[in-house]
Amino acid sequence: MIVVTGAAGFIASCLVTRLNAANFNDIVVVDNFNVERKLANLKGKHLREYVDREEFFEWLDTHHEQVEFIFHLGARTDTTEQNRDVLNVLNLEYSQKMWQACCRYQLPLVYASSAATYGSGTLGYADDDALLPLLKPLNPYGDSKNDFDNWAVQQPEKPFFWAGLKFFNVYGPNEYHKNRMASVILHAFRQIQETGSMTLFRSHNPEYADGEQQRDFVYVKDVVEVCLFLMQTRRDSGIYNLGTGEARTFLDLTLGTFAALNRTADIRFRDTPEDIRDTYQYFTQADMSKLRRIGYDRPFTSLEAGIDDYVRNYLVPGHYY
Repeated sequence: MIVVTGAAGFIASCLVTRLNAANFNDIVVVDNFNVERKLANLKGKHLREYVDREEFFEWLDTHHEQVEFIFHLGARTDTTEQNRDVLNVLNLEYSQKMWQACCRYQLPLVYASSAATYGSGTLGYADDDALLPLLKPLNPYGDSKNDFDNWAVQQPEKPFFWAGLKFFNVYGPNEYHKNRMASVILHAFRQIQETGSMTLFRSHNPEYADGEQQRDFVYVKDVVEVCLFLMQTRRDSGIYNLGTGEARTFLDLTLGTFAALNRTADIRFRDTPEDIRDTYQYFTQADMSKLRRIGYDRPFTSLEAGIDDYVRNYLVPGHYY
């Protein structure tokens, strides 16, 4: 059996689809299944069992001998969450319990970290363990992810294989439920369909023109390929960046969405909301050399190709992956 936590969410549900495509159908999905709008992400998939996240560790105590691999992708993913108690429970303490259970039962583990751990990027974007205690995330969400990364590498007891993945700006199908936290592509698609235009955040940093803020946008189908690679190789444990290695602007992203819809671009700007303005990342770009060094050699999907696939094959027809 393969366990996937956060399974009704965006990245994890896409991973389940990719596992099914590779003929892994004995999958146990773990989540809070009371969130109705997320359940469509799992519809039609080959699954063995649904386990509520609050009951998972008790379930694992009973079934651990049947489990082959755990993907721990469940977390509180709202980067605007200010309640540190919520983040500590879901992102730090739950992950610590998962780590300890994997050590106890000798189960391999891949877990979700985040590029939010890099903060403003003053120390660069290298996935080097020596930098972990020096990183200064810009929000409590990033703190919670960095706290676990630091805790994990300091543990004297580790799973026989483990990997933490610092996801950069992931976009793609199955994010319909994410509301404000959805990718700008989904927001652009909806705005263009409704109004014919797209409004981006204005830059409040003199080093960047409006719309020229840059992020490392990575297609979710590439993310799940990396997950599959790690499950199959199970060597070279550590923390890895997961982006493309190429920063692109929000203008690039928005123009690509207009192009995929065969619409004339009409881009406008508004002030960045005050609750995120001071913690806004103006540039991210993953250093991907560490993942490449351990043998991952698949090319990453270009932003244009990823947007075109996402918009034409999922957003326009309303399909899931």
